[in-house]
Amino acid sequence: MKVGVLTSLYPSPVHPREGAFAAERWSRMARRGHFVRLARPVPWWPLPFGPKAWRETRDEPSAEISRGVEIVRPRYLHLPGRARANARRFAAAGLRALLAEGLPDVVVADYAWPAAEAAHECRRRSIPFVVHGRGSDVLQVAGEAGLHAELGAAVKTAGHWCAVSRQLVDALDALAGARRGRLVPNGVDAAVYAPAAQDAARAALGLPAQGRIVLVVGHWIERKDPLLALEAAALLAQDELARIVLVGRGPLEGAIARRAARSDLAGRVQLVPECPPGRLADWYNAADALLLCSNREGRPNVVLEALACGLPVVASDAGGTGELLGPAAVAEHPDAAAATRLVRGRAAQDYAQALRAVLAAPRNGAALRGLVATLDWDASCAALEAVLREATGAQEPAR
Repeated sequence: MKVGVLTSLYPSPVHPREGAFAAERWSRMARRGHFVRLARPVPWWPLPFGPKAWRETRDEPSAEISRGVEIVRPRYLHLPGRARANARRFAAAGLRALLAEGLPDVVVADYAWPAAEAAHECRRRSIPFVVHGRGSDVLQVAGEAGLHAELGAAVKTAGHWCAVSRQLVDALDALAGARRGRLVPNGVDAAVYAPAAQDAARAALGLPAQGRIVLVVGHWIERKDPLLALEAAALLAQDELARIVLVGRGPLEGAIARRAARSDLAGRVQLVPECPPGRLADWYNAADALLLCSNREGRPNVVLEALACGLPVVASDAGGTGELLGPAAVAEHPDAAAATRLVRGRAAQDYAQALRAVLAAPRNGAALRGLVATLDWDASCAALEAVLREATGAQEPAR
């Protein structure tokens, strides 16, 4: 199948870890025999100043082939405070780039907004269109961003949609006024994210063999709330926490550093830049627990990766996280129950209490890995292929 992908989140030479999960999916779709051409429009700012992230896009190549996927990065005019107009320009630029090499069999808005705005033009051209929701691209856009009507109209026009969690599928169904969404969860590479000896992982990272380590992985942004993670860590005694390690990058770095310097955490906080999958797996295996304090999630990849490495997890009960760690999931793997906790609310004390519980529990890596045993990339790609066949009316290939 010839698939056109329109997205605002995809890795580049400037930001190689941004949207790494999307690159994993589409490179695997290419390996399964699909031709994938991907457009990631980048904002053009007409003044010499502007957000750092926009300035950095000047160094991105306008076209490249990466892991079997053709990638183009057309420019579009982006003006502050003009969300609707910006979305239309984003969609127009991306669609022109996708159609430059002929009509695809289907276009996928991978990261719903603003890519879903292209549904209207695709409908006019009779090109099948699928909206793929991942998290804030649905919930925040339809919520505080005030674009509920625009996103709903685009999803309804597309006629086909899917998402990485059941909560997001329900949200897209509500926006479109029809229960037609499909669940297409992300996968996890169990060969990369696999249990390994903790002492060996710590040695590879230059960490001491003794002492508890709590790991926080993800962008340092308000939605991920790394400052709440630090507050929870501060409530743990020295014998419960040797250090809290935050892996990522983002605009809250200064605030994190200032909080880390206070006496109750001084010397116990380590900031680590984003790292590739193999090195990230070392961090999962070196740690004693993963802590995720997000106030909004799709279905967090860091939880998938941590569980695949057999690492205990404490996470906020946000979005699709409960689908991974909730009662229904844990019921099938009861030995994992003691090493996982969902936290409701935003109180640091609750996260600290949950951390104490999982740190005190016996670690059962096999049981934790069992929670994600069926969530591999082959299953994810097969689910996506079913959605694309439905959108195009294609028949399932004979085997």
